[in-house]
Amino acid sequence: MRIAILSDIHANREAFAAVLKDVEQRRVEQIVMLGDIVGYGPDPEWCCEKARALVEAGAVAIKGNHDAAVAVPDTAMNITARRAMEWTRPRLSPEQQAFLSALPMQHRINDLHFVHASVNDMQDWIYVSNEQRAMPSFRVSDARVIFCGHVHVPHLFSCDMVGRVQEQRIPAGASTLPLIRSRRWLAVLGAVGQPRDGRALAAWCLYDSITNELTFHRVPYDTGATVAKLRGHGLPESLAMRLLMGA
Repeated sequence: MRIAILSDIHANREAFAAVLKDVEQRRVEQIVMLGDIVGYGPDPEWCCEKARALVEAGAVAIKGNHDAAVAVPDTAMNITARRAMEWTRPRLSPEQQAFLSALPMQHRINDLHFVHASVNDMQDWIYVSNEQRAMPSFRVSDARVIFCGHVHVPHLFSCDMVGRVQEQRIPAGASTLPLIRSRRWLAVLGAVGQPRDGRALAAWCLYDSITNELTFHRVPYDTGATVAKLRGHGLPESLAMRLLMGA
């Protein structure tokens, strides 16, 4: 099965649309969205409706911390995230809010495990950003491959038969990496709507369960249009600068 995996859309219509166009060209059989459909960006209504339509057509969506914060404000969020959420919440219809609230925290497809942040203590929204933080997910989940987002920077970790965790280097550009079966894997996706790895390109992954290959894709999109909307709505300037810098 060829699975398109997207994470951290963050109400960025231009990035989401560009990624979906790229996905359409790659013979994908399933789409999985790893949460944070809304938050930060200027188009929460459109992105929520698009995600809901994809789910109705057979895609999978799970809940991220920003999706959860629509119903229950998250006091742990930084001031910028809280301001953006306060702007976002009243723009979503009751039906859209109900859709986000009902999203599951995790999803399994055979030996694949999909979550937003760490498998360990899911509602603590732990950032899986290094080997030490990856280790608990391997202990809690028995999946051969775990996929998460939340960090906005792509990482790839492997775990050998004795439990040693090692980070694997991801080359720049569209990189296809074999996930050999003698190891277990944890892939942290970059963000569709707010990349933070210094590259102002939307990120998504394609996993092929037949070849056991994972491809990290990057897609250009109209950052200027998104930035203009952020500024037009009076959202924090730091959100616009993040998109322009990809950091």
